This record gives sequence, C-alpha cells and structure tokens, in this order.
Amino acid sequence: MDDRGRVTIVGASHQWNRTVFKSLLFLLRVAVAWFLLLLLFTALYSGIPLIGRWDFPAILFDFTVGALVFAGVLSHLRRVRLVAGQVDLDALGNRHRRQIEIPFEAGEAFDLLDAAIRELPGIEQVQSARDSLQIRARVQRPATYSYNGLGRWNPLSAFGTQHNQILATVTPTQDTGSVTLICEPQIGAWSDWFLVDEGTNLENAEAITRAITRRVADRRRGETVAAVRTATEKELTVARLNLLHAQVEPHFLYNTLASAQLLTRSDPPRAEEMLGHLIQYLRHSLPRTEDEQSTLGAELERALAYLEIMKIRMGSRLGVQVDVPETLRHVAMPPMMLQTLVENAVKHGLEPRTGGGTVWIRARRNEDDVAVTVADDGEGLSGTTSGTGIGLKNVRERLRLAYDGAASLAVVPNFPAGVAATLTVPAAHEAVRDV
Repeated sequence: MDDRGRVTIVGASHQWNRTVFKSLLFLLRVAVAWFLLLLLFTALYSGIPLIGRWDFPAILFDFTVGALVFAGVLSHLRRVRLVAGQVDLDALGNRHRRQIEIPFEAGEAFDLLDAAIRELPGIEQVQSARDSLQIRARVQRPATYSYNGLGRWNPLSAFGTQHNQILATVTPTQDTGSVTLICEPQIGAWSDWFLVDEGTNLENAEAITRAITRRVADRRRGETVAAVRTATEKELTVARLNLLHAQVEPHFLYNTLASAQLLTRSDPPRAEEMLGHLIQYLRHSLPRTEDEQSTLGAELERALAYLEIMKIRMGSRLGVQVDVPETLRHVAMPPMMLQTLVENAVKHGLEPRTGGGTVWIRARRNEDDVAVTVADDGEGLSGTTSGTGIGLKNVRERLRLAYDGAASLAVVPNFPAGVAATLTVPAAHEAVRDV
C-alpha cells in the first residue's frame, strides 16, 4: 500500500474516532442528567414510610428508564447521522441556527423565506410581519418511525412537546437580505438535558435552507433565460438596425444622381454643388465600428448635406433654419437618428405640399439632457403620406437599446402647422452600445 493509501486510512480512522468521541460525549451528558433525576427519584422513594423499604420497585424502575434512555439516545444518534451525514455536537442538538444570505433586497428575501416556510410539511401556524421582516411558525413534529411501541411511555418524549417552532428574521444589507433562522422544540432549553427531538429540527432547518436555495436557483435560471432571450432579441434588432444604418435609400440616391445628370447639361455649377453635397452625405453614411458613437455635430453635417441636396431639387420650396449651439455639437448620439427625423420632415411634411415649407433644427440643454427638435410647417400628422412609421419605430427601439430607457422621442403637432419631433438624450451618458 502506498503513502496515499496510508494517509486515507489514517484520516478515516481519525474522523471515526472523533465521531465516536462526540457521540459518547452526547450520550454521557444525557446519561448524567437522567442519573441525577433518577437519583432524586430514588431518594424521594426511599423516604416514603413502609413502601420505601422495598428497594426492588425503585431499582427496577431506574434500570428500565435507564435502558429506554440509552436506546432512545442511540436511535437519536443514528438518525442524526442519517440526516446530516455526520455527527457533531451542533447536529446532535435539539436547537439549530442557520445564517443564510439571499442575494435579493430585504423585501424580496422576506417573501421568498415566507413561501419556503409555508411549504414545510406539518406547518400549522405562520405569523409573518413584513414591516419588521420577522416570521414565527409552529410545525407539528413528525412521527419519525411509523411504529413506536413505547409511544408516550418513551421517557425521552413523555415530558416533551409534539411541536417544534421556527423563528426567522431578515436583516437588510446593502444588496442582500441576511436571514437568521432558528428551529427548536416548543419547550424551554432545560429540556435539552433530558429530551431529544430525533433530528426533526435539524430536518426543518435543512429543508428550509434547501427550499431557499432552490427558489434562488429558479429565480436565477429565470433571469438567465430572460437575459439570453433579451440578448438574442437585442442582437437581432441591432443587426437589423445596423443594416438600415449601413444602407443608403436607393430612391434618394437614384433621384439625386438623376438630378445631377440633368443639371450637368443645363447648370453644371449646380450639378457640381449637388454632387459635392452627395459625397458629404455618403461620407457620413459609411458604417461605423461596433462601439463608435457619433456626435450631434457629425449628424447635423449629414442632415445639412441632405437638406442642401433637397434644396437644389426643390428650389425655393424648401427653407432651412438651424439653431444648434457649438457647445452641444460634441454630445454623443447614435448615428442616423437625426437624419431619420429630417427625412421624415421633408418627405412626408413638405414634399407633398405645392408651396413646400421650412425645416427647423434646434438643440437645447435642459439640466442633464439635450433636446434636439426637428420641426416643419408641412402636412402635419393628419396629412396623407406614404409613410409607414417604421423610421420612427426604429428610432425609438434604438434609443431603448442604446440608453436603456434614459432617452426618448416625442412627436407632436407643430403650431400652426406641421410636426415637431424632439429627440432627448443624456448630455453625458455612455450608451450601452452603438446601434
């Protein structure tokens, strides 16, 4: 046999010796308590006139009770070993304390603990106070064995109670709820010297601990599944939005090139100007790296390039007014959002009108937010256009993904005519990711 085998045998032998020592110590404690009690009984018995001279009944009673106590203690030791898997003084005791950390805030931890206690077998009374985060419960002590010949004559249970009790409190901490769980017999601590609970309070403590662990694991699995589902949906949405960002509207590109081609024959300088704005627009429309954010200034340059092209196409029918302070042009903003609002204003608000109209682009800071408004005096929300609403829906979805609810889009009627769309983003906010 090698050294590792010897170490294993020596370790197992040492553990066995410790188990035997603790078992004997527990047995000795109960035996001494009953010995003193029986000694007192014998002394009182011997003091009875006439009857006290007959020693045999007292001796028979003492030996009978002693034998029953010895057998009951051995049964308790064996059952605790089966329940706990080991024998130590804490496991052998009738009273058990557990400190459990639940990774939820105190209110959620209390609800989870309350549900775990109410599902305990044999539970009879549960008094829970959510404000004080405290639970008291009474649970019937189960019959550990289906047949017990001694029944109530068993000296280890004759003077005891057939109920256990549970006291649980939740202590709020920074991010968790710290649970203090106490399971004990419904009788004073003095009884521990004479009575055993056959491991029932140990079972209760272990059962509640397992129930809490299972419920926390279920909650975590649910959160993991939801997170995976959300991540998958987010990736699909981001992929779809990135595709929309990367592509240039074919009709806009075709119409612009067609207009430039016609102008090369009739007005070459204007054709050159249109192509210059188109190049500027395309330069700002190139796909960015995954983590790169755009800025309000860069998005404004793209929008102005688009508007200059449309002004060449629409002529005097399109007016543009810009009021964006230089101090706000560095504010981070996901790409193509401002462009979508400007395109909506021109395409659905002004182009359908014979007289055209004006597009206003305005930006203001309000405490920790920056509001960018694109307004027009065109057809308005009640006008009949070919729009499907997909552009605004995509903007809202991208805001949700990028800022996790910290940004918004509001579309309202403009006075006296047209539509005003306001994009509100944090002035200093690191987006979740660039979408």
